[in-house]
Amino acid sequence: MTGRHQAGVSTPAPPQTNLLMVVSDLDGPPAPVLARMGTTIEALASGRSEQLAGLDPGDLTITVGVGPRLVAQIDPTLPGAAALPVFAHEELVEACNGGDLMVQVCASDPLLLPAAAAALGSSGDGMLRERWRQQAFRGEYVAVGNVGYAPRNVLGFVDGIVVPRSTADLDADVWLQGPPAVAGGTVAVVRRMEVQLERFLALPVSAQEDVIGRRRSSGGPLSGGDIAAIPDLEATTSSGSFQIPEHAHARVANPAMIEIPTMLRRSYSFAESGGGILFVSFQNGLSTFTQTLERMDAYDDALLPYTTTTASGTFLILPGFQSDHTLGATLFGNSTLH
Repeated sequence: MTGRHQAGVSTPAPPQTNLLMVVSDLDGPPAPVLARMGTTIEALASGRSEQLAGLDPGDLTITVGVGPRLVAQIDPTLPGAAALPVFAHEELVEACNGGDLMVQVCASDPLLLPAAAAALGSSGDGMLRERWRQQAFRGEYVAVGNVGYAPRNVLGFVDGIVVPRSTADLDADVWLQGPPAVAGGTVAVVRRMEVQLERFLALPVSAQEDVIGRRRSSGGPLSGGDIAAIPDLEATTSSGSFQIPEHAHARVANPAMIEIPTMLRRSYSFAESGGGILFVSFQNGLSTFTQTLERMDAYDDALLPYTTTTASGTFLILPGFQSDHTLGATLFGNSTLH
């Protein structure tokens, strides 16, 4: 929230178990809407909002991002000004593709999510038109060595094992260091992926593991070791085939294979439409995501045929805000509150 970075990206760690993502369009100038949202966020987080009557805000966090249209109006060369390209395995209707404003609400108590979203929607003063929303959850957390935790997803596998965790890694791979208008922010990608869950789970567990490239029970890579072990992409079986199969997700999407930074993933699962994954990643360059997905398409990532992306967008997560400037002020200017 306040400070250099917004909450809900690298903090808290591990993330809360419940999320509500709301994507909207904005009719009007962004500065006053963002200023009101910042005030609302402070009231919600402190428990002063009337919307939370009877509810303890607890570990509630709210993260706000703006879409490429709004960023490009300021400067088309800024991070966050470029939209996502078209990828395979997408079925996107216009309402679920892109958007001007992303609001991510996270909390351990799921009852906080709709109340907080309603308060934030009111901050739009009639200028917000909702495109889509998705509520989602995180499964059981599994310890990743002594460095952190990662949840199980709707497939039953541990998700988000390899992510930047240290301050140095976050500064290198996630946070924007400049230009000044966006410093302290990051670039988010949001993808709602419906999963052919019954078809995937009908596979023998060994075949599921070949798709992912990790053990379902432990999260360890098929090349050996525990969940914290670095996958050995050169390890082979006695017959000469790769221990981590050629098209396994853990191989094809591994950042070491593309020589790109590591994205910070905070993916969640949902149960509607047969089940799926709300993929959320944060990186300081959109190319970290686009190069990964382009490689997954080109190298026939074994997970992709089980997924269909039905909502997608990228957003500049604004820097944190403080008492002397409103949310979004570094990009759109300070706005007086009315």
